[in-house]
Amino acid sequence: MTYQEKVQLWKNNPNLENSLRKELEAMNEKELEDAFTNDLEFGTGGLRGVLGAGTNRMNIYIVAKATLGFGRYLMKQSKVACSRGVAISHDNRHQSKEFARMSAEVLSTLGFRVFLFEALRPTPELSFAVRHFKCIGGIMITASHNPKEYNGYKIYDETGCQLVPKDADQVIKEIEQINDYFNIDTTQNHELIQYIGKEVDEVYINEVKKIILRPNLNKDFKLVYTPLHGTGQVFAPQVLQSVGYDVVPLPCQMTCDPDFSGVKTSNPENKEAYDEAILLAKALGAKIVLATDPDADRLGIAVEHNGEYVLFTGNQTAALIFDYICKTRKELNTLPKDGYMFTTNVSSTLPIAIATKYGLKTEITLTGFKFIGEKAREMETTGRGTYVFGFEESYGCLVSDCVRDKDSIQAILMLCETAAYYREKGMDLVDALNAIYEEYGYYKEGITNISLKGLEGQAKIQRIMNYFRTTDIALKGFNILAKDDVKLGVKEDYVNGKNEKINLPSSNVIKYYLNDNMWFVLRPSGTEPKLKVYYGVKGNSLADADSKLEALSKEVLSIVDLIK
Repeated sequence: MTYQEKVQLWKNNPNLENSLRKELEAMNEKELEDAFTNDLEFGTGGLRGVLGAGTNRMNIYIVAKATLGFGRYLMKQSKVACSRGVAISHDNRHQSKEFARMSAEVLSTLGFRVFLFEALRPTPELSFAVRHFKCIGGIMITASHNPKEYNGYKIYDETGCQLVPKDADQVIKEIEQINDYFNIDTTQNHELIQYIGKEVDEVYINEVKKIILRPNLNKDFKLVYTPLHGTGQVFAPQVLQSVGYDVVPLPCQMTCDPDFSGVKTSNPENKEAYDEAILLAKALGAKIVLATDPDADRLGIAVEHNGEYVLFTGNQTAALIFDYICKTRKELNTLPKDGYMFTTNVSSTLPIAIATKYGLKTEITLTGFKFIGEKAREMETTGRGTYVFGFEESYGCLVSDCVRDKDSIQAILMLCETAAYYREKGMDLVDALNAIYEEYGYYKEGITNISLKGLEGQAKIQRIMNYFRTTDIALKGFNILAKDDVKLGVKEDYVNGKNEKINLPSSNVIKYYLNDNMWFVLRPSGTEPKLKVYYGVKGNSLADADSKLEALSKEVLSIVDLIK
């Protein structure tokens, strides 16, 4: 069906939701083409897109269609799928509550029990709820850190893990068979919808608190916390206060505001997200600023050091937490001999060096925490090892696999414990990170986000990826040792002149391995119209690492710029 035919289908629908009809009538031809040519696709974070009219937008019809497809998929997985039920939660965004209710009504009409959170809750708690209620699946309505114009839809399996590609593909097949998404029945069996809330919060929080390793550390320092208007406000400050931390929430961002009006950006990867929180921290003399993204699965931090607040990357925070866990559990004799640390192929390799020191094995997955969740599930079902830690560079980690998604509440508890531990030694977290660098080497990572919107942008991304896939590139200051083409499933070893098979699911990702444990990766975003270029270097000092990182990114981007 052409995009013009799709447009007419929508315009001819007499029951089209009124606000969507008004938007549709106001769109020009280019906007119509962008909104209807493609359908929203499942990426690394499920469905995610701009709110509005169209098959390439997030709206009630796309949510209903996705949910009906997901429900049919679940019913094929188990004869008791409906009685086991589905857990559903949502964040603070525009239409999130409506999308959650719509999903619940589609599923109840199919005959599913539904455990629907009464109000916004963090993504990790949704993952926990799936496991707690022994559900067959879960749905989280969120667009994570995206701008206010976006919303999204994540789906979870019975272990609380986001669906991996082989399973998501089956859901997509079910969705593609639904042609009349305007008349999906949502009217039946609403008595099967059970609202849940504080009783689940209590169980989840008690389970999360089990990760605490040194409960009696001195906590005589002040923290500032912001949820960036998102779901972390539900109980993150209370969790910290309940175990003795002096935390002050940032009032102007402790509101459920879908317009994010009290913050410059809802993404804790961006330094502007911390501006207001740092002002409060300076006024109070707080040592650490904690920021969770809107669905509270990711944590960003700023640490006071010599009078200035230093922002940490997700890689740095993960290295700090993981190093602390390893040294503490070794001291307590609780570090498993068959322990595993999981990471992704775009994340820092510093935690791999830490794992090696402590005798832990490392496995590397694709980007997307669902792949780490899948590994945790494998540990549990096969008994081949013990999960110790998992992280990805995009500010997400998981300490206890009672959850199968990244969990900022766990990250907050462990990060604050790490800070308390080093404070007793007269060190702040910048000092602690520098000590890790001195021991393992000065690792530094970077990322370039190249925004390429619309159909033209998609085509440009494919041209760039095809160029790197088919062309033997050369870098002036670096030696290329090998290249992973994950889409083709092949590693080209340039040193030995051999090709090897990659044991990863096919994905449009290319990774180059360089001399001295350096690397870079090209990867189209699965949730935004961007090409992401990741870099990792290792230097003899911070200055050396900074210099190498700047040189590497400059060389790679000079090649990208030549591709028209």
